[in-house]
Amino acid sequence: MGKVAFVFSGQGAQYSGMGKSLYEASAAAKAVFETAEQIRPGTMQQCFEGALEEISITKNTQPCLFCVDLAAAEALREAGIEPDMVAGFSLGEVAAVTFAGIFTQAEGFSLVTKRGEAMQAAAEKVDSAMAAVLKLANEKVEELCRMHPGVFPVNYNCPGQLVVAGLKSSLGDFLSDVAANGGRAVPLNVSGGFHSPFMESASIRLAQVLSGMDVKAPQMPVYANYTAEPYGENDAKLLLEKQVSNPVRWQQTVERMIEAGVDTFVEVGAGKTLCGLIKKTNRAVKIYNVEDADTLAATLAALRAE
Repeated sequence: MGKVAFVFSGQGAQYSGMGKSLYEASAAAKAVFETAEQIRPGTMQQCFEGALEEISITKNTQPCLFCVDLAAAEALREAGIEPDMVAGFSLGEVAAVTFAGIFTQAEGFSLVTKRGEAMQAAAEKVDSAMAAVLKLANEKVEELCRMHPGVFPVNYNCPGQLVVAGLKSSLGDFLSDVAANGGRAVPLNVSGGFHSPFMESASIRLAQVLSGMDVKAPQMPVYANYTAEPYGENDAKLLLEKQVSNPVRWQQTVERMIEAGVDTFVEVGAGKTLCGLIKKTNRAVKIYNVEDADTLAATLAALRAE
């Protein structure tokens, strides 16, 4: 077997009841949720019982998904599975750097809570949304964005899938042009135009928060959304600040992890979105996911059999 990477899922994957069976199945997962609950009371209730509408509000989504991401990874670690490298999609990157030891669990959770609040506040300042554009080359989507002020390419997910963020007043005409050029657009279940210039105030706020935090060197390679390259020893604050208002280079990240020897990816956290993106990027790699007790058991069995 080659190298194993954990990839931490991002916003949009949330669902009611997420994390509950992990909490019940793993002492390490339980500890993640209990640490979060001490810092932000009500987090466990939102994850385990909250309505989808409630947990889809950004200031709630981010701390809740962080918990499920990190709980899944820690449950694997508890069972003896350590990755060779990690990456996270958007808010998943905060869980990834926490798992890699750049922050303690409490520090990482506090950071993601403030990140969610800052991005919620930025989203409320402008009427924006996001949509995934399918079946068009990245270059064509970028060209269409240049033709529509207020629309930006933001998440480079996989071949044939590029997410845009835009003003709702501009997105209608943009999406019409997508269709006219043979593409298809799918609205995303998020509450703002993330990873775009609309998030500049959130980026500034995050820089202020990070300036007062103790940052340690990563214990394993962590690939950054902003650069699609591994973190250096001293650039975590800059990378996490810039990530919020700049594109997520996910396809490039996956390709570079494969170049570094990864042949097995384990998506940790809610849903299987990243599994799908990775499979569309490279069909030769093995892909598993851990989001609950059943997928934890199945993934452990598969990895131990290799």
